[in-house]
This record gives sequence, structure tokens and C-alpha cells, in this order.
Amino acid sequence: MMKHLVLQTDFGISDGAVSAMYGVAYSVDTELTISDLTHDIPEYNIWEASYRLYQTIPYWPKETVFISVVDPGVGSDRLSVVARTKEGHYIVTPNNGTLSHIASHIGIESIREIDEEINRLPRSGESYTFHGRDVYAYTGARLAAGVITFEEVGPEVDRASLVHLNVCSATRKETSIHGTIDILDVRFGNVWTNISRELCVEAGFKYGDALEVTIKRNNKEVYKHQMTFSRSFAESHLGEPLLYVNSVDHIGIAMNQGSFAQAYHIGTGSNWKIHLKAI
Repeated sequence: MMKHLVLQTDFGISDGAVSAMYGVAYSVDTELTISDLTHDIPEYNIWEASYRLYQTIPYWPKETVFISVVDPGVGSDRLSVVARTKEGHYIVTPNNGTLSHIASHIGIESIREIDEEINRLPRSGESYTFHGRDVYAYTGARLAAGVITFEEVGPEVDRASLVHLNVCSATRKETSIHGTIDILDVRFGNVWTNISRELCVEAGFKYGDALEVTIKRNNKEVYKHQMTFSRSFAESHLGEPLLYVNSVDHIGIAMNQGSFAQAYHIGTGSNWKIHLKAI
């Protein structure tokens, strides 16, 4: 039986919002194991919510239920859904693009709209601003606890109706690779790209190689320099930029004991392009 419930929001923890979600979930089943993915998603940043799910979900047991609430359209006609991934995890979230990276990289098997006549916190029907507590936490907890089955969430939704953000794939041409900057390693200022380690192997890149790195935003060049493809940070000098393989097996850019993103004002999303070229 499912018992793991994992929460992600842009609420922060300076007030009682996250605690209220915990309370609703425990009111369904006090034996649930509730964990936090993060509550520090930047406000309204659906792209980052989508990526953090992709970054985290594969490491949790099958049938874990994730709740992701980054919902600038709360109270509108956007759908509230539960998606089942091809690996057997569940995600409770608005259909607003939050499922984009999961759909692109892991795969979604089925989607159901939350039937709020059944799966909504009792006596909350006139509130339209806290679906994270009243709909998502309540439904997610009921699913995780086995009170309802996936089929009892609500009617099935055509997967073609899923809202998609522009999640790009990296491409290779001989010994050069074009990609995008997907996310930042926020605490340390590292830059994470969508370029896989496998694509670098195909291009013939090896640890110790010097590569030309070009970063553009909206086709305007913001960085161009040579750096070394390193196995670890210890192989570089203090303050030196380097390329490395990050924890999701993609290429990252770091500055040894410094913030590369802050130093060069790097952002994320499909308008941030990166080009790696063998020298």
C-alpha cells in the first residue's frame, strides 16, 4: 500500500500554509510518511517546479505520491489532475506545465481530473485560493493512504490536453553540441544543462579535454571561453570554471568554490542556449 507523500510548493515556510497541508494529509491517515521535496520554488515559476520533479522522482519508491503546487492560475478553469508516470509514481498538480519534464523525459501513462465533488476537503467548497490544502493535499493523502484508487480520483483526461512548456532536446553535430540551460544548482551557483553525458561520449569529449563554451540568451552572447571537462571540482583551481557531469548525468558548469551563475548573470529556460565545441 502507498504511504509516501512528498510535497513541493512555492509557499516557503514563513507562514502556516505548508503546515496546513501536512495537517490535512494527517487527518486522512496519521501513518502517512510525509516528506518535503522543496518549498523554495521561486514564486509562480512553473518551469522550475517541473524540473525539480524530474530531478527527484526517479529516486523514490514506485507508487509514491507527489504533490506539486506552483499555481498562479488558482481558482481559474485550469484543471486539477493526478498523473501516473510510466515508472509508477503519482503527481497531484495543476495542469499548467508542471508535468512537462516528466512527460518529456520519463513518460506519463495516464491522467485523471480530480473530481472535487468527492476529493475535496469537507467544508472548503467556497474557498478558491488554497487548492494546495483543500484539493491537492486531501486528494494526494487519500491516494497515498489507499482510501481511493487512482481510478477514483476522477474521470480520465486525454493526454493530448496536457499543457507543455518548451522542453528542448540537446543536439550534436560531429564534435559540437547545442543545448539549453535547464536549471541552477541554487545554493552553489552551478549551471545545469540538458546535455547528457552520453551525448558528450558520442561527440568524443573526454575528461581533461579543453572545450569552447558559448552561452547565449535570446541569441545574444553572454559568455564565451575555454574550460576543461573535469571529473571533479578538485581537478580545477580555486575560482576556475569547469565542465562536469552532475547528479542527473547531465553536463553542468561550475566555478570552484564560487557561483558561476552569479558571476556571469546566467538564467534558465529554453531561451538560454549553450554550445560546446571541441578545440
